[in-house]
Amino acid sequence: MAGYWAALKRWVGKLKGEIFALYYAARDPGTPWQAKLFVATVVAYAFSPIDLIPDFIPLIGYLDDLILLPLGIALAIRWVPAQVMAVCRLRAAQTLQNSRPVSWVAGTVVVVIWLTLALAGGTWLYQMYRV
Repeated sequence: MAGYWAALKRWVGKLKGEIFALYYAARDPGTPWQAKLFVATVVAYAFSPIDLIPDFIPLIGYLDDLILLPLGIALAIRWVPAQVMAVCRLRAAQTLQNSRPVSWVAGTVVVVIWLTLALAGGTWLYQMYRV
């Protein structure tokens, strides 16, 4: 059982590195714009504190974390040119080794998107159930 947890920890660490590499790939001029759009969506979702499927829902609550996110990461990696991804992986490894990257712009964008969605949903509910 200890070997399973060690392997799982390595896998999660690798995913974390891939997410940071994709973050750099989304900003790299060598990445096609279609790939940038998809990669930015995957990275924003990975860093977002809000999940597509809430974690408190039994069984399927962790579905996005265990299946959807790794599939999105794998697909995003396929869309980024190999040479760009190699450079971004090196850059991500250096960043993770030295410190944690902080992007206030990316954080602000994620928060603004979720607040906009919450406001739109609240407005819709208000109009639907207004007496």
